[in-house]
Amino acid sequence: MAAAAAAWGCPAFCSTQNKKMQSMTESLAHLLKDADEVVVETSAIVLSALLLRRDLAIPSPIALRLAATLWPLLDNDNHHVQLLSICLFQELMKLVEAEGKKAMKMLVSKSLLPLFFNCHNENTRVAQASRETLLAAVIFLKRRDLENLVATDQMWRFGECLLAKDRGRAAEHLRQALPYLRSPQEPLREAAIRLMGLAGRFLREQQRELQLMCRALEDMADDVSPAISCLALQTLYINMTVQSIPSSRLQRMLEGVRRLWKSRRSLGGGGRFSCWSTAEH
Repeated sequence: MAAAAAAWGCPAFCSTQNKKMQSMTESLAHLLKDADEVVVETSAIVLSALLLRRDLAIPSPIALRLAATLWPLLDNDNHHVQLLSICLFQELMKLVEAEGKKAMKMLVSKSLLPLFFNCHNENTRVAQASRETLLAAVIFLKRRDLENLVATDQMWRFGECLLAKDRGRAAEHLRQALPYLRSPQEPLREAAIRLMGLAGRFLREQQRELQLMCRALEDMADDVSPAISCLALQTLYINMTVQSIPSSRLQRMLEGVRRLWKSRRSLGGGGRFSCWSTAEH
């Protein structure tokens, strides 16, 4: 018995075990890309159990490959897969070794908006995990400005602060926000519109991105939620004003805001949008 225990604890045995675990981890990373939802969910569960082993050493190339695979799953339609992916992504930030931190920073930077949007998720567990992982992400990136906002739950200022420092990436942030306009969750659509409105301030010379934003916001005028429709048109109107769009088109946008505002008030829902009544003057 003592001999077996000694063998179990010897460096050679541990090294062999780690190699097996690393091989399994690589296989799971491949399975996370599978089209079968059950395969993805099962792989995420097993991977979660593996990464919780504090004695498991994961080489940076594998950790980076895992992070890149998990990144698209941060918005998975399966809430269990999404929750596991968010938690695993946070764990990988702790495990990556020094030589892999530069490459990891790129992936973590790309994760900021998905995590930020999912802080507004209607699933409270997903929202909480997103907030915790977002905090870990901004600490990893040494963004003290963003760290303070997340830590004190000032999420309404997060997008503005992010764009103020990363204005050169405004077009990238805009494109990242676009898929959330199709979310079935109203809070996520609202957060995306507000982020796009902020991004528009930094796109003066980028006509392609401006046109993309304007078309997307115009499409939101038909949203099932009057609140979202009104916010989209108001955001569009403000950005068109800033960008010096021809007055005839601006006038049509303003009329759209007025109609939605009046219809909202007639339904007795004006309280939330009272700050928009200035559009009528």
